[in-house]
Amino acid sequence: MKIALFPGSFDPITIAHVNILQRATPLFDKIVIGIGLNSSKQNFLTAEQRLQILETVFAGYKNIEIQTYEGLTVDFCRKINATYMVRGIRSASDFEYERAIAQINQTMMPEVETILLLSKPEYSAISSTIVRDILRNHGDVSPFVPKEALGFLYKP
Repeated sequence: MKIALFPGSFDPITIAHVNILQRATPLFDKIVIGIGLNSSKQNFLTAEQRLQILETVFAGYKNIEIQTYEGLTVDFCRKINATYMVRGIRSASDFEYERAIAQINQTMMPEVETILLLSKPEYSAISSTIVRDILRNHGDVSPFVPKEALGFLYKP
């Protein structure tokens, strides 16, 4: 069984994340979306909120499951028996960062292969960081996040 991990903070998930996952799903028997929890990071959404949003967005996908994890991503790969890691890249700087991480991961766990998918041009400017800034300043994020996420992001 080909199992891939798509790790990230998903704080919040964007349409760029969704596009990468939609393009990756035919390549693997199962994709685990791993919500990485980092206690030293100031998150916008709680882990529970991110899990709920992702479960709602990907409810119709039979080969996607969502889990949270702490610690090293390669250790989580071992736990879920993933031999692939999927990452999206938007720019040359993303590529350099992802290349370095992939090489380190390969040293720590040689059986995991990182698959880099290029962002579609129309999504290359979208990042969770930008979406968080828009949310913090009460702007409209609807062009940048999946519609299923909006109800979680805008609560009275």
